[in-house]
Amino acid sequence: MAEVIVHSLFSEFDVNLFKSGKHYRLYEKFGSHIITLNGLEGTYFAVWAPSAKVVSVVGDFNYWLEGEHRLNVRWDGSGIWEGFIPKVGKGNIYKYKIQSHHNDIKTEKADPYARRCEHPPNTASVVWDDDYKWNDGKWMQKREKHNALNAPYSVYEVHLGSWKRQIEENRFLSYTELADELVAYVKDMNFTHVELMPIMEFPYDPSWGYQLTGYFAPTSRFGYPEEFKLLVDKLHQNDIGIILDWVPSHFPEDAHGLGFFDGSCLYEHPDKRKGYHPDWKSLIFNYGRNEVKSFLISNAIYWFDQYHADGLRVDAVASMLFLDYSRDEGEWEPNQFGGRENLDAIAFMKEMNEAVYSSFPDVQTIAEESTSFPMVSKPTFIGGLGFGMKWMMGWMHDTLQYFAKEPIYRKHHQNDLTFSMTYAFTENFMLPLSHDEVVYGKQSILGRMPGDEWQRFANLRLLYSYMFTHPGAKLLFQGAEFGQSSEWNFQQSLDWHLLEYKPHSGVQSLIKDLNKLYKKEPALYNKQFSVEGFEWIDYNDAENSVLTYIRKADNPENNLIIACNMTPVPRENYRIGLPSKGNLKEIFNSDLKKYYGSGTYKNNDIKVVKLSHQYREFSASIDIPPLGLLVFKYQF
Repeated sequence: MAEVIVHSLFSEFDVNLFKSGKHYRLYEKFGSHIITLNGLEGTYFAVWAPSAKVVSVVGDFNYWLEGEHRLNVRWDGSGIWEGFIPKVGKGNIYKYKIQSHHNDIKTEKADPYARRCEHPPNTASVVWDDDYKWNDGKWMQKREKHNALNAPYSVYEVHLGSWKRQIEENRFLSYTELADELVAYVKDMNFTHVELMPIMEFPYDPSWGYQLTGYFAPTSRFGYPEEFKLLVDKLHQNDIGIILDWVPSHFPEDAHGLGFFDGSCLYEHPDKRKGYHPDWKSLIFNYGRNEVKSFLISNAIYWFDQYHADGLRVDAVASMLFLDYSRDEGEWEPNQFGGRENLDAIAFMKEMNEAVYSSFPDVQTIAEESTSFPMVSKPTFIGGLGFGMKWMMGWMHDTLQYFAKEPIYRKHHQNDLTFSMTYAFTENFMLPLSHDEVVYGKQSILGRMPGDEWQRFANLRLLYSYMFTHPGAKLLFQGAEFGQSSEWNFQQSLDWHLLEYKPHSGVQSLIKDLNKLYKKEPALYNKQFSVEGFEWIDYNDAENSVLTYIRKADNPENNLIIACNMTPVPRENYRIGLPSKGNLKEIFNSDLKKYYGSGTYKNNDIKVVKLSHQYREFSASIDIPPLGLLVFKYQF
């Protein structure tokens, strides 16, 4: 047996925090850490395995022989095994061989805290450290302004494996290549943030990253951890924030993963009614176990601390909130009060958000939550879950359903659009047209639009223009910004060749200008989560399928007037009621020729007159293009 030197990075205080669920930086203690001890260079290992009888580190440095390097268990009952192994260093690969007290079951596991994993399909952990020198100081100092709720927040959602591929070699772009190509593209398109579908290590490509096995390791598919830091750094240097998709809701049963880790249900809930997800055939974390709670909160903190993330989009929150989620009667057990809420998961989410915002007040956590659970994006001190924002799934469903209808029928469904404003300010909503809307036979966003080619693209431009003038933050999935024709396929690149055609390049120009408008006009972001930022002019003109409304800024001189025509019939000399006299200037028109529109209907020097209309003292007559949206601003 080789020498394992007794050593610990844990103080008694660390252990007590861990056991009480209050240690939020466990990555500084657990895992593999390259250190020098008594003049010897080597690696310190620490793993939590309370049901283990023996824990060995096996790897390429000991021919994967069990028992060669046995770790020492702490005397304090914490279940922590640890030790220092000389001459093991950066690049060595390893796993933990665990012999359990339960019938001597043996498991061979990757390190839950590993900072790098082998390239799939290999599954071992890699001893790693990096001394990456960050160059995003300017961003970090001022990112509170960029990530604020009263700032423009336009997100480009990206799946790194399919955004663009190296065609000659038919391979993924690397983190380094993406640091050039993706950053330049997002900057040119004027998005404020990029959201990456999960980049934590995962074994199975068709899971799109939502079945994690390496929670602390950026996937090796695209390069080294420091190369991922370079990508983040380059985004920040170009004033672009980065949001990471995070999955604390479930994890896969892969043999090397967290499941049945030490021969017991360590990370997962032992009761299958709470610990197994029937939809995804995966395991559910035991949110009531303090050590598991510390693991997850430490992981959230890790991506902000070590990788300078600006936000976490938290996946599948609804599945965590409810004990009966996707379960039939008899397949779940009510909580202690007889309700369907998972009280442990709710407490975990509140504590996670409190920990994140107390350490990083200049970031955002964003909940993908599809139910009417109250106060998801309200502070915990008033009873909320504490998220910064929540995806507005109701808006997404209603809006896509409306736009899929032939315009002749839309007058019967105006309520599908106006209904969102009855609840738009109950949460801090983000409007998502995400990857979930362009898979499994749903078609692409363009594919849902009715009519001939011109109408389909006009409908698409109208949809996006309506989205960008509706209150709330914005999110578009890759390819939507240029009218990808086919559904998303994670195995291949986006159809970039479509930009050779005017309809598609026109949509791309529109998104570029909408992002520019969003960032330039305070009325679109100052009060985007407040009822004070929106006012209807008229939502009752269902016969013409026209909507008119005001978006309001802190300074009323920056208020905007918006008019939408949801039919291919132009609305000429259409009178709208207005709040005051003056002149209106058209500052945006979705029907311009540069967008592949008709370019026929423009409004120059619109004079507001004292003529009562729509219960307002003043009004003006405008021309609204077919399937078009106009934005006006007062000229004082």
